[in-house]
Amino acid sequence: MLLVCDSGSTKADWLLYDGKNISGLYHSIGFNPFFHSSDFVFETLNSDDSMASISEVITEIYFFGAGCSSKGRKEIIAQGLRRYFPKANVIVDHDLLACAYATAGDEPGIACIIGTGSNSCWFDGKIVHEKNYGMGYILGDEGSGSYYGKKLLTQFLYGLMPKDIQESFENNYGLDRNSIIDHVYNKPNPNVWLASFARFLTNYKDHYYINNLVKNGMRDFFELYVCHYDDYKNKNVHFVGSIAFLFQDELKAEAQKLDIKVGNIIKQPIDSLMNYYINKINKKGSL
Repeated sequence: MLLVCDSGSTKADWLLYDGKNISGLYHSIGFNPFFHSSDFVFETLNSDDSMASISEVITEIYFFGAGCSSKGRKEIIAQGLRRYFPKANVIVDHDLLACAYATAGDEPGIACIIGTGSNSCWFDGKIVHEKNYGMGYILGDEGSGSYYGKKLLTQFLYGLMPKDIQESFENNYGLDRNSIIDHVYNKPNPNVWLASFARFLTNYKDHYYINNLVKNGMRDFFELYVCHYDDYKNKNVHFVGSIAFLFQDELKAEAQKLDIKVGNIIKQPIDSLMNYYINKINKKGSL
């Protein structure tokens, strides 16, 4: 039995294929080797009964996750999965590869993630070619949920928001300087906490201040993550992630200004990712 997982920093979607049918969709928190240990992966899965009935029957796992871009970080996640799924052959790879498979299939294109974090790669139809992106929520992640969360919080603290937005933000969250600093510097998963403020953006997306904030973030993303690829104007540029999906109008508007060809935009790639593997099985008879 095949289990495919697409994991961001916030949540993970797991889809089961029994050789004939897609027979189960499961959810967990996202596992990121920058923040989570092998023990944490195992203990988190083991404490949730939702996948207990399949833990002993899975024979193949393809796990794609944020932060899984080096051999050592992949192994952190793989060790936890092997403990929970003892009979499975476990393959762990980067979420950029899942993005490419889900949006481009076997066709070349630029594959982008704009969710809790952000990243991009050139996919030649077989292999992902990364640039020096994916620097995380402190140094990078332009256009992402964590990026917008940082923008909102710093402008809130500096008193730079329009009065109506400032008051609404304060009423919604009841935050002050000390609580914000504590969340960012002392509590676990600050990137996920920062990204949670993207909900505020969706509530006020037609407000001129929020609209400009979103568009500026999208432009930052394009200029840093897309425009540095050779001949980018003649390549299809695909996206996965909640922020890309929720703000696709703003994304397309900024892309048009830069002559960027927007391809597929998918909020949750797990279904397309599983279909990619099923198609491979049907063509070859096996993976």
